[in-house]
This record gives sequence, C-alpha cells and structure tokens, in this order.
Amino acid sequence: MISYLRDILPKYKDQNLLKPFRSIPRRFLISKFVVQFGIGLASSLVLSLTFNSNVVATPESGHVLSPLISQVNQANPPKNSSIRLLETVGLFVGGIVFCIALDRWFSDRSAQLGNTPLAQQARRLKQLKIGYPEGMTNFEVLRSQALLEERLRPFGLIVTWTSFLSASALIEALSNGTIDFCGGGGTASIFSQAADHVFVRVAKEKYTAPKGQAILVPEDSPIQTIADLKGKKIAFDKGSSAHYILIKALRKVGLDFSDIDPIYLTQPQALSLFRQGEVDAWVVWVPYTLTQARSSYPGRSIADLGSIFGDRASLEVPTYYYAIPELVRDYPDLLKVILEEVNEAGAWAKKQELEATQRLLDQHEIDPFILETLQKRSAERAIIPIDEQSLDALQHQANLFRDLDLIPERVNVKDGTYSLQTKQNWTY
Repeated sequence: MISYLRDILPKYKDQNLLKPFRSIPRRFLISKFVVQFGIGLASSLVLSLTFNSNVVATPESGHVLSPLISQVNQANPPKNSSIRLLETVGLFVGGIVFCIALDRWFSDRSAQLGNTPLAQQARRLKQLKIGYPEGMTNFEVLRSQALLEERLRPFGLIVTWTSFLSASALIEALSNGTIDFCGGGGTASIFSQAADHVFVRVAKEKYTAPKGQAILVPEDSPIQTIADLKGKKIAFDKGSSAHYILIKALRKVGLDFSDIDPIYLTQPQALSLFRQGEVDAWVVWVPYTLTQARSSYPGRSIADLGSIFGDRASLEVPTYYYAIPELVRDYPDLLKVILEEVNEAGAWAKKQELEATQRLLDQHEIDPFILETLQKRSAERAIIPIDEQSLDALQHQANLFRDLDLIPERVNVKDGTYSLQTKQNWTY
C-alpha cells in the first residue's frame, strides 16, 4: 500500500489538490479533523474489542471440547499470528471505510457551504455597506439584532452601517459608491433619477405608518388647519416625501404651492428655526422608532399621512429599498438574502407592535378596528416586490414635480435601469 501511494502521489504533484480546501473556513476544517479522529478512534476500539473477544472465545471453547485441541493451539503460534494479521487488516480496512464515508460527508457539507452561488458572491463582495435613515423600523431591528451579520458570517462577509439625514443623501451615496444598499422615501428617487444618479429600486414596504409624517406648528400657533397655511413660511426638505405631502395637502384644501412661502431646509436645520419661531410650520418625517432626538420634536400636528391620503397612504408615500446596479446584476443571491432579512425584521417589528397594542387593549379603550388592522398586517409580508401599481403612483409624483418645474425633465420610473420588477419570492 505504501509503495502504491509512493507511486501515484507524483502524478498529482502539480494538480493543486489543496485548492478546494482553501475556500473552506478554518473552523470547518478543524471540526472535520476532530470528528474524523474521534469516530476513527471509536471504530478502531470497537473493532479491536470484537477481534479480542473472538480470540478469547476460541481457546475457551477449545478447552471445553478437548485438552488436546488446547495443546495444539498453544503449540501452533502461526494460527494466533494469522488472527492478529486479520485483526490488523480488519482495523485498517475499517478505518479506510470510515475515512471515505466521513470524507464524502464532509465534502458534501463543504460544497454546500463553500460552493453555492451565495457563498461565492459573499466572498467576492467581502464587505456589504448599508445606509439607513435614523429611526427606520426595519433597519433598526435588522441592525440591532444583527440578522444579516449572523446569516452571512459563515461566508466571511462584513456588514457595515452608516446613518444619513435624508433619503436623497442615501441615494446620492449609492450613486458615488459610498454604500451598496439603503432604504428611504420614494420621492427622493424621482429627484435622484432626474439628476442622473445611479441606483435601482428593488423593493418597497407594504404599509406606511399613517402617522409616519406630519405637518407641525408651534404649540401656541393660531394655525389650526391646512387652509390656515396660506401665506405662511413652511420648512421642509426639498425633494423629499415631505415636499410631495405638502403639495397634496395644499391641493386638498384648494391651495396651490405658490400660495405658501417654501423654506428648503434639512431636518436638523428646520428643527432649529422651528424652535426659534422663524418658520410657521414644518413638514417632518416622524420615524416609526422614536429616537431620543426625534421624540423631543416641539409643536403639534395639524395633519398627517392618514388625514391627507386616507387608506392610500402606503401607495402615495411609499418607503423603497435601493441598491447599486452591481448588487442587482452580479450578486443576485446576496440581494435575495438581504431582502429576506429585511422582511424578517419587519415581520418581527409588526409582531411587537401587535403585542403592545393587545396589552394596551387590556388596560384602555382602543378602537377594535386598529387591533384588527394590526392583526392582518402582522400576518403579511413586511416588504414586497415592486409592481406596476407602485410605479404608477410614483410616476404620478414624478409628473407632478415636472409640471411644477421642480425637476428639469420628465422621468420614466418604470425604466428597468432604475426599477427592478421581479416575481422572485425572496421572502420566507
């Protein structure tokens, strides 16, 4: 056997036999060796005990049958040598069989772990950079519970997180390669597309919180309704969903955009002026998850998504998920995992919201319709693929902004370069 191995090994000298094992994680190789060694040792002990019991039984049976046979056995050592030779051969063959079986099993496992498209894509990307607006529920859950990190850790992929002030800043970061994946308002993507930024819409949240955005006025302001905003200074982030919400709110009461004095400010800038009384109203995104900074927003609400859009809020003011084109084109299995985990985070958040509402119901009077709505949504997907209805609503926004000369030219949101329409079921 040794001479045979000595003869065949040179044939494979230049075939890089260790190459397949380099893609297998070190911990996996160590566990393979430990398991193989342990099972091989156990099998050797079992076989050794089996042979020893046979050897012991032979002289006992011989002694019972005839003293002469016992004497012959004692005087015939070659027979004992033959038994020991068979024992050695048996152990050797048994060890080989176990090694072959274990190697096959571990090879299958390593193939599943290291040679799947997901594993290959994860190793090729090496680092996944995610951007998020502070307070966005699905991302807050995804990040705090490390769902993506846990699922992608076996492939050595590193996940990093960066917060941004607005959806427009997020999409711009996608375009310049600072991040690979993000989420934010759909309106910002219209302005970004008009500015020739590079990005792809890949999914959207199924439901928008009815109080997720609001028009605030100071506590002591005489403004009570949207109609009272005529001629007032209103702060909001240009090109954000707040921009669209304000336009639709004004039109609902018969006012035009030209009837107000728009003050284009980012949220931190607007917050400062709002507190100082420098603006009369502020259209602001109130995150689903209240952070310490945003829970201290001053003022009172005179309108929110529910009062402005009714049951069309999720369609009119959607939250989208965006990716760089390379992630969509070259890393489809990885993108699928990202969307699955975002959906898992959203489902968990819905469940927590439902449980909190049920506890509140036991203590206070709550409209049963609210609980019924939450129960329905908790059983549904948190995010969905982009469909025609979603894009039709977004196109309506784009046309509105062009008619108001807020973007330089008309854009087609259904352009496949910017919107991924897929029937792939990437949710659990």
